[in-house]
Amino acid sequence: MGIFDLFSKRQKQLRGDVPDVYSYDTIPQPLRVQVVHIWHDTIGDGNEYHDSYRGAYGAYKLIVEALCREYGVFKLTGAKEYGDRNYLSELANFVLQEQEIEKVLDAIELSFRVIDRMTRNYDYLHRQRASEIADEAIAELNARFQEHAVGFHFADGEIIRVDSKLLHAEVVKPALTLLHQKEYAGAQAEFLKAHEHYRHGNTKEALTECLKALESVMKAICGKRQWQHPSNATSSALIQCCFDNGLVPTFWTQQFSALRSTLESGVPTARNKLGGHGQGSSIVSVPQHLVAYVLHMTASAIVFLVESERSLP
Repeated sequence: MGIFDLFSKRQKQLRGDVPDVYSYDTIPQPLRVQVVHIWHDTIGDGNEYHDSYRGAYGAYKLIVEALCREYGVFKLTGAKEYGDRNYLSELANFVLQEQEIEKVLDAIELSFRVIDRMTRNYDYLHRQRASEIADEAIAELNARFQEHAVGFHFADGEIIRVDSKLLHAEVVKPALTLLHQKEYAGAQAEFLKAHEHYRHGNTKEALTECLKALESVMKAICGKRQWQHPSNATSSALIQCCFDNGLVPTFWTQQFSALRSTLESGVPTARNKLGGHGQGSSIVSVPQHLVAYVLHMTASAIVFLVESERSLP
């Protein structure tokens, strides 16, 4: 159904009542309800759930059983104790009642992965605009996240953490779009894995995946262009290979010396110093804000490298 520009929303914006700082430790009840509404529009409502000739029952069953298996439980929070099991109601009650935020995000992520990968098929609910409906559902979810100032975004089958609206729109999203190509599949998986680790607070692992993604992009470019480089080349060697083969024009070398310095010492150094080696007798703590900086720096480097390769003859 989409989002309506209601009078009350416009008045809140005029009064400045719209939050401009993202929250990560709460999912407002209205947002949870809106997620269920989106499910009804895409995965299927109560009538479609009970229609055995359509796929809604199977989709909801798949989501609920996957969550139960991963959590090591037989039923989700809020499931009714007696009577026939209704997977749609069980999933909805879980999202509406569960107190652990990461579990709510698990359910949202898995359900929208189903929307993205299953409901686009005409045979699912026999809809003429099946793929468009799926796109609209994902767009609405991301708009609802932003509307409620909840710092998450669904992209490429995963929920990623968003630290800045501007940086996400101008840096992270373009990087994900560029990586959505066959030759960059490995880098895309690693970059998304870095965001997943970041969302779960696994800061050292996030740094490691950042470096992997950056190296994979450079390896893909070198392979695509048939530039010679060792199969086990380090990030420094890959960066040198890219510069030696004109990924940056010669007359821009001086201007991009700062970029080269960033690529050589920025992401690799942050990872090497804080994430990639043994920590000895003392526990090394990687600040969340540093990982956010490295994630955005990695995204910027990916956009630059891929766009530079595209511009080569």
